[in-house]
Amino acid sequence: MGLAIVVTDYTGEVFDRVGDPKNFLHRLLPAADGCSTTLLTKIDWYGDTYFNYLQMGLFLNEWDQLEQRAATPEEVELVEGVRRLAERCRKDRSLLRFIGD
Repeated sequence: MGLAIVVTDYTGEVFDRVGDPKNFLHRLLPAADGCSTTLLTKIDWYGDTYFNYLQMGLFLNEWDQLEQRAATPEEVELVEGVRRLAERCRKDRSLLRFIGD
């Protein structure tokens, strides 16, 4: 099972979600790296990773690069869905949460 990506408030209420049941992000995201300074390398495949609205500018800059690697229509739909959630997170001052399995 792949990641679930949701936009939540600080109490945990979910406003919107995108699923990755075919695990496309595992191929598209950079490898996890505790020493890297990039946000996308901090996504934990087996736990939860939270990003707040203050991080969305940097997150979306990195996401632009990831979008270029999306090759299939399903991958494009997924990365566009996550972008939509990230933009909502920034606008609504909420949290973007990646839920691992």
